[in-house]
Amino acid sequence: MPKVKTNSSAKKRFKVTGSGEITYQKSFKRHILTKKSKKRKRNLGQKGVVGDANRNFVLRLLRLKG
Repeated sequence: MPKVKTNSSAKKRFKVTGSGEITYQKSFKRHILTKKSKKRKRNLGQKGVVGDANRNFVLRLLRLKG
């Protein structure tokens, strides 16, 4: 049997922490930053955590769940 490959785009976008949470980098922080408030830009710089609704889907893309 051939090996099952991990989804290439998912392995670049998501990281599993030691506690088992799946983190990702938030969007909308690349350009057009002048109209965004300091608070908004500061919060976009923090890591996002994948919610329960999408958790199983992301784990399947990363091949961490059957």
